[in-house]
Amino acid sequence: MPAGGFTLKRLELGYAVRPFHVDPGGQATVSGLIYWLDMAGVIVFALSGVILACRTRMDPFGMLVLAAVTGIGGGTLRDLVLGVRPVFWVSDPTYLWVILVTVGLSILGFHYIHRLSRGFLPVADAFGLALFTVIGAHKALMLEAPGVVAVLMGLLTGVAGGMIRDVLARRIPMVLRQEVYATASIAGGVVFVGLEALAVPLAVSIATALVVTLGLRLSAIHWHLSLPVFAWVVVQRSPTSQGHEDDGQEKGAVTPPRPAKARVKLIPPGRARRGGKTK
Repeated sequence: MPAGGFTLKRLELGYAVRPFHVDPGGQATVSGLIYWLDMAGVIVFALSGVILACRTRMDPFGMLVLAAVTGIGGGTLRDLVLGVRPVFWVSDPTYLWVILVTVGLSILGFHYIHRLSRGFLPVADAFGLALFTVIGAHKALMLEAPGVVAVLMGLLTGVAGGMIRDVLARRIPMVLRQEVYATASIAGGVVFVGLEALAVPLAVSIATALVVTLGLRLSAIHWHLSLPVFAWVVVQRSPTSQGHEDDGQEKGAVTPPRPAKARVKLIPPGRARRGGKTK
């Protein structure tokens, strides 16, 4: 038995759970909670892919592609990095059926999907980000990965699918904008890993990490919060006027302007979002 006082057991779905000093029925409950959270994340992310496909006027196949890469793209990359074979949706095709059903129902309700406000996409994406961050970090820990790797796996699971979705839709991925996006995922992953290290009950760790990730992301959406950015700016120098004669020049002569100077400057979040210019 490891020093932590618990054993790790691999499940058929590729996950592992720890006993937490409970009976086998309790272990089944824990694994079931993780499984359904993972499935909920797939549904939410697949729906965000469908919404974006509708807004970019894609056909049903395009909707299916965006839903699939968003729903299972991050988890697939996570399993490949962690060396899990086969990946989760190959060992359990239920994930694929869930995506197909989500897309099918969305096509039937296309009129209502298309009328959703533009604010619904980032909100749905925020819920998927929170769920997948916890799922990715949990799976890495159960495979006995170090804590820092678990945080990175939570980040990869949460943002990779959305990045692929945005690239296919010819949009700048949210994680590459001035959004509090990856930061929210990292914060949630750190909280989850920290609570797990303190042997806090898994349900409490999951709930706390979800609240932290979702709270940060939704706050950023509502109050338009963003991070400061570093920008390469060019400072233009205005010509100077001489108030006295120098080397035969007439009084008031204008000297040639000095060359522009380039430098890296930290732009505050508010000015960065407004596209403010630096003089």
